[in-house]
Amino acid sequence: MNKKMVLILVCPVMLLLMSLKMAFIPMHAQLPLTDSLKRPAKFGFGRPATAQEIAAWDIDVRPDGKGLPAGQGDVKKGKLLYAQKCAMCHGVNGTEKPGVKLPGNALVGDTSATSKPKTIGNYWPYATTLFDYMRRAMPYNMPGSLSNDEVYSITAYLLNANKIIKAGVVLDAKNLYKIVMPAKKLFIMDDRKGGPEIK
Repeated sequence: MNKKMVLILVCPVMLLLMSLKMAFIPMHAQLPLTDSLKRPAKFGFGRPATAQEIAAWDIDVRPDGKGLPAGQGDVKKGKLLYAQKCAMCHGVNGTEKPGVKLPGNALVGDTSATSKPKTIGNYWPYATTLFDYMRRAMPYNMPGSLSNDEVYSITAYLLNANKIIKAGVVLDAKNLYKIVMPAKKLFIMDDRKGGPEIK
C-alpha cells in the first residue's frame, strides 16, 4: 500500500475522531458565558428628546381631569364636526353599526342598558376617557388632527346624544371630569393587596 492510499484512508478516520472529541468537550468550554465584545458608551446615532418633543406626546388625561388642556366646546359645534369627521365610520347618528369595528355596535345607546351593545353611555366609566381617546386616536384617517376645541365639542355632542349632559352645556377642563357617567357604578376599583383574586 503506498503512502497516498494510507493518507486517504487515515483522513476520514481522523475527521471522525476529531468530531467525537469536540462532541464530548463540555459546553462551557466551547462557548463563552458572557459577551466578551467591548461595546462603546454611545453608538453615535440619535439624541436626547427635547422637552417640547416630550410634551407633544405627554397628552394623557386622567379620570380626575389632570391633563385636560385649555379649550371649550358645545353640542351644536360638536354635531357639525361629528357629521364632517366622524360619521363616515361611526354612522350619521352614531346608532348604526359602524364601518370600522368598535368594542360595541354603536357610539350612542340606552344609558340604562347593561347588555350589549356597549356604548359611551352605558359602558364608559369616565367622560375624560372619551376626550383622551378621541384626541390621540381620532379621526381614523388623521389621528391627532383635531384641535382641543373640536375634541371638547365632539365630546359634548356624544355625551348629549347619550342623554348624559344637556344641550346647552359648554365643556371645558373645569367641568368635563365632574360629569358622572351612568356606568361608573358598574366598575369596581381593583384595590387588592394579596389574598383571593375574586372579590
